[in-house]
Amino acid sequence: MLGNRFRAFGTTVSILLFVGIAMPPMKANLSSLSFPTQVKPLEAEPQSLTSSTYDVIIKNGRIIDGAGNPWVSGDLAIQGDRIAAIGRFDDAKAKRVIDASGLVVSPGFIDMLGQSEMALLIDNRALSKLSQGITTEITGEGASIAPQDEFTLSALVPELDHYHLKVDWTTLDGYFARLEKTGTPLNIGTYVGAAQIREAVLGHADRAPTSEELETMKGLVAQAMQQGAFGLSTALIYPPGHYAKTDELIELAKVAAHYGGIYGTHMRSEGQAEVAAIEEALRIGREAHLPVEIFHLKVIGKRRWGSMPKLVAIIQAARDSGQDVSADMYPYVAGGTSLAASLPPWVAEGGRNKLLERLHDPATRSKIRREMSVEQPSWENLFLDSGGATGVLVAGIENAQLKKLDGQTIAQIASEQKKQPLDALMDLVEEDRAQTGAIYFIAGEDDLQYGLKQPWTSLCLDASEESLDGPLFEPHNHPRAYGSMPRFLGHYVRDLHLLSLEQAIRKMTSLSAQRERLRERGLLKEGYFADITIFDPGSIRDRATYQNAAQISEGVKYVFVNGQLEFENGRLTGAAGGRALRGHGWKQPD
Repeated sequence: MLGNRFRAFGTTVSILLFVGIAMPPMKANLSSLSFPTQVKPLEAEPQSLTSSTYDVIIKNGRIIDGAGNPWVSGDLAIQGDRIAAIGRFDDAKAKRVIDASGLVVSPGFIDMLGQSEMALLIDNRALSKLSQGITTEITGEGASIAPQDEFTLSALVPELDHYHLKVDWTTLDGYFARLEKTGTPLNIGTYVGAAQIREAVLGHADRAPTSEELETMKGLVAQAMQQGAFGLSTALIYPPGHYAKTDELIELAKVAAHYGGIYGTHMRSEGQAEVAAIEEALRIGREAHLPVEIFHLKVIGKRRWGSMPKLVAIIQAARDSGQDVSADMYPYVAGGTSLAASLPPWVAEGGRNKLLERLHDPATRSKIRREMSVEQPSWENLFLDSGGATGVLVAGIENAQLKKLDGQTIAQIASEQKKQPLDALMDLVEEDRAQTGAIYFIAGEDDLQYGLKQPWTSLCLDASEESLDGPLFEPHNHPRAYGSMPRFLGHYVRDLHLLSLEQAIRKMTSLSAQRERLRERGLLKEGYFADITIFDPGSIRDRATYQNAAQISEGVKYVFVNGQLEFENGRLTGAAGGRALRGHGWKQPD
């Protein structure tokens, strides 16, 4: 399950890597890195673009600008990578004219939490995202694409070498150079992950860093921020991120704050201890003096369903007091991650091989079984929060001999194998070398809708880009990878009238761009980058299901990324107009 399987081992990258060169340890001293004296302005002045002959004219559309304003009828002209003009162009000429009668013309959608950073180096078609109208992805949840060293790569080296992907970078600059050389159909921006930083310095040790180690960690955050990271991120239910204490995270977040960054977090709990987890996130934001983004906000565990209004009230109270905090969500009641993530975090201490050794020991298995059978105050019990074995669906197995189990629940597998459910789960994790993906049915529909209605929630997929064939094709996956944006617009907005179409588009465009401080994106405005999605509001819908996830959505007709037409009437054009997006701390080379 790309982007999800390996979180239990401190990485959200989409695959395991084949490494062709030795990487020396990265050591960065905070004192050797300079902080900018001022943050770049949020928005540069739009360029003046005037012409009577354009590259593209989109005519007769229902234009929704992304700001929440009522739609207007009109035409939109593209010149190069920019929106040249909006109005009526009866006499203007263009190389391509698109009749958008009956269609909505909107800014390209922004995925506020993707997992595509590695996948784009292997198969960069991004069909699953472009077919939803997504033009920009923000990634890096807890782990991140950089920094890389022998500690971060050691657990990945033996696996999946058939991809022949060589990690030839150690820094974010190096990754962006590689991405630009390969080409990307999506605009990609990233956080620097606190778990990535911790792993680069401490490996998988469950302990606090020494003062010297903390300074090295802060230096690596500073380096990533100078090279364009949008902020610091955490994924605090997964090892090794789970091992970090609040004070450690505050110190790292202070560095990100110097560069105008934000703090994005998969909180320490989305279930039993969720209120405390929100308070921890707010404390980090207050003491480090930076905005807070809560990743994929939800309430997990049936006994806690109905709690979303309480959580919203806490966040709203913080906002009312002047604290900058917001959240993103995906429009599904099930979450997706690795099957190994359901195990207690201590099982993964020391990395994948140590986890597998522990699962092979009968006494350790007995301890795991006892802990997973009851609520745990110190870690997220995904198995129990899903209602047990019937609520955990296996979705993505690497071992070919086990593939027949794909798409079954743990309850079904246990019954077929005549085992207790937790034994069946642990056997599968062990036999598939902790690479199995899983879908956990953890949330309630009423809570989901209540959260989606809030004016400060945006949209995310929490999934990697995919295609219907090729090296990364996975038939058993979470449907959010193919359906999130159309599901929101079709099911929740058009059918359930959860909010107006204009407000829905705002969530997916300008609200997201504002939160990440993306310059000249997220709005249909003259001089802005031409990231544009054209869709049919009457027919847009998701087709992906939990049983058959690999199905592209319907209703998105055209997608432009930086002025290049990349998706047209169900087909990719082959263009790759995406770019690396960098945060405000980036020091552009002279």
